[in-house]
Amino acid sequence: MVNCHLVIGAQGCVLVDTGLPGSEPKIARALQKHGLTFQDIKLIVITHAHVDHAGSAAGVRALSGAPIVAHQGDLDYYLQRKPMAFCATGWSGRVFLRMGLIRQPYTPFTPDILVQQDARVDLAPYGLDGVVRHTPGHTAGSVSVQLATGDVMVGDLLASGILLGGILRTGRAIRPPFEDDPHTVAAELQRLVDSGMQRFYMGHGGPLRAGEVRRHAHSLRELNAKDAQRCHCG
Repeated sequence: MVNCHLVIGAQGCVLVDTGLPGSEPKIARALQKHGLTFQDIKLIVITHAHVDHAGSAAGVRALSGAPIVAHQGDLDYYLQRKPMAFCATGWSGRVFLRMGLIRQPYTPFTPDILVQQDARVDLAPYGLDGVVRHTPGHTAGSVSVQLATGDVMVGDLLASGILLGGILRTGRAIRPPFEDDPHTVAAELQRLVDSGMQRFYMGHGGPLRAGEVRRHAHSLRELNAKDAQRCHCG
């Protein structure tokens, strides 16, 4: 139900997101399948501060020695200085909030490379032709990994499938259970499509092609002010 992504280059690999706390053994097995170890990870990118994406960041850094890149907008949550607010987009988000799993703590960490505002991080020093760039809307500090191949890892800017991508309809974009600002998400998704991104990889479900992402961005723009407002945050 939770996707992390390993992007392998000539000089090693970049890990995009780290999963829930305790995911290190799963990541080790994924690395092993490609003849790699934690020491082959050259950079860890955390797309946003939710526990299912950042939960094992500190542990993976300790095992790999790789720096973590993340955005200033979510820094308070990486440091666990204050609790996050969650803006539920529907029944699934409200269920997750009642269960409390999304609020579980994780080992706090300070990103080694802190992206400020709309600055970009060039991935060339880590063996990849691409950038990490700010794509807010899901959270204030959400980032995406945009590659010259037309592939982009967008975290939770969108999702697909039933039960967080677990079964059925994985080729149709949906809103994730939580989303701070759908109109900002729409603008960021459209900007990625317009920049030439063709394949969108996400934290739950997918991957999706650009045409489906364009359709979803349009549906978000069509949300009226009442549906888009942040009054469901808790």
